[in-house]
Amino acid sequence: MTMSSWTDTPQRYGRISRGFHWLMAALFAWQFAGALLYVSIGDTALTKFVGGSHLTMGFTLLVIVVLRGAWALVSLKRRPPHTGRLGRAAASGHALIYAVMFVQPGIALLRQYGSGKGFSPYGIPLMPERGSKITWMMVPADLMHYWLGFAFLAVIIGHIAMAAMHQFFWKEKVISRMT
Repeated sequence: MTMSSWTDTPQRYGRISRGFHWLMAALFAWQFAGALLYVSIGDTALTKFVGGSHLTMGFTLLVIVVLRGAWALVSLKRRPPHTGRLGRAAASGHALIYAVMFVQPGIALLRQYGSGKGFSPYGIPLMPERGSKITWMMVPADLMHYWLGFAFLAVIIGHIAMAAMHQFFWKEKVISRMT
């Protein structure tokens, strides 16, 4: 294994970028599975099992997106280029994805803090229990987290569809850059 296999090159993403991408894809799949199960079958033992980790996984995703974003900035000059009109559209789409990946768990943390309940992901006390609610924090977060989550799912489906279009319709090997 060479150093170049770990870092990005103009031809493909390195192991670190690919690791971030696929780890986050798996964690988001888990998050969306829990949300879709809850919406479709309600509050059951299955949704409690899958959804029981939703807050901790959301926090984990926030930490990973910050690390991934920092890695992307450090690697910016080495990454595969996004040229032309479609490249600019891809870069804009990726910027939207990064923004939602940061804002969505941030909104959830705002709601959690506003609820007055404690939050200790992995046993690490981040928010002590206060017992009193802060309504102005909870209401916007309650309204936005749900709908932004499903809007994000639509963006992810679009991301997958565009990668497939590039790979199979336009015969550009974009999927192989990330696998």
